[in-house]
Amino acid sequence: MMLPNWEQYFCNFVVTMKSIVLQTMILNPKLLAFLLAIFIAIFTTTFLWFLPETNANILFVSFVASLAIAGLLIYFVLDYLVFQEINKMYDSINRLKMKDFGVTRKKLQKDNNPLRKLNNELFVYVSKKEQEVTELKRLEKYRREFLANVSHELKTPIFAAQGFVHTLLDGAMDDEDVRERFLQKAAKSLDGLDILVKDLLTLSQMETGDIKMNPERIDIKQITKEVFEQLENKALSKNVKMFVKAPQSAIFVRADAQRIGQVMTNLVENAIKYGHENGTIWVVFEEDKKDFKISIRDDGPGIASEHLNRIFERFYRVNKARSRTGGSSGLGLAIVKHILQAHRTKISVVSKLEKGTTFSFKLEKSLNNE
Repeated sequence: MMLPNWEQYFCNFVVTMKSIVLQTMILNPKLLAFLLAIFIAIFTTTFLWFLPETNANILFVSFVASLAIAGLLIYFVLDYLVFQEINKMYDSINRLKMKDFGVTRKKLQKDNNPLRKLNNELFVYVSKKEQEVTELKRLEKYRREFLANVSHELKTPIFAAQGFVHTLLDGAMDDEDVRERFLQKAAKSLDGLDILVKDLLTLSQMETGDIKMNPERIDIKQITKEVFEQLENKALSKNVKMFVKAPQSAIFVRADAQRIGQVMTNLVENAIKYGHENGTIWVVFEEDKKDFKISIRDDGPGIASEHLNRIFERFYRVNKARSRTGGSSGLGLAIVKHILQAHRTKISVVSKLEKGTTFSFKLEKSLNNE
């Protein structure tokens, strides 16, 4: 059934007003209150128009009165009871963001719709707080593991040396052979403790920035050869062969000679220690436009994938059973990571079980005039 013209016009008007009201939600309470008041005034006047004995004066007075009263009431409700309270909450969240996250006022979200603005700010704030809680839980777990590990690492050489010394004091000192053997064992335990404490101190100083790198023009190829000479006896004890794959000429990079030597020593020594007997180690140099890529590769047992993301953590051991047989502090790879980070580069590792492991990092080329 077709609607009369006035009903059709009224329906169109309601739809139009609804669209306008929804669009004005992004504006201010005054305009929203005015539009809603017009809608109420027109609706009231239209209703009175159907009543008998209604003239133009009554309709006009009704329209003006409805518009004024509805406008004031709606504005009061929107502005004082809704908009202002929401804005207060929004300002409080902004202050928390600036305090907790260091956000500047320029980076705060700008939106005239207070409800949407508040919702966005709450979502962002809660998300960041969840990230903070997750990170704090991770750090707390890491702290507990570190305290347990460092306590165990310190306890092992101390108890060993203590046992040898007390055995000598209890009477074994009179036997010269026992005395010398036990003193050597006690000294070895204390040497291991000294290495552990020095590595802990070095790592702590690197993390706090107390140790500064002294970059200079160095021949990384020559440093690698010196590391091979230093570790030659260890390699011979396991019949491990070591090779350098590099250009014939010197390879000059800009780095701290002592610290990069420490990196190379640690990586090659680990390849010898945890690799197979009769194995092979390659140190490969590859040239890029601005860098040299250095890779230390072995053909050892490899590292399982679940361990790869954690091997650079302090005291993390892939093989718990063999962890302390080699006399290391368990901090070598952590120190390597921090040294390379101080050189503005990072170390990566690729490993396959029974296929070997490759550690790689890049160092900046050193030009002739540097």
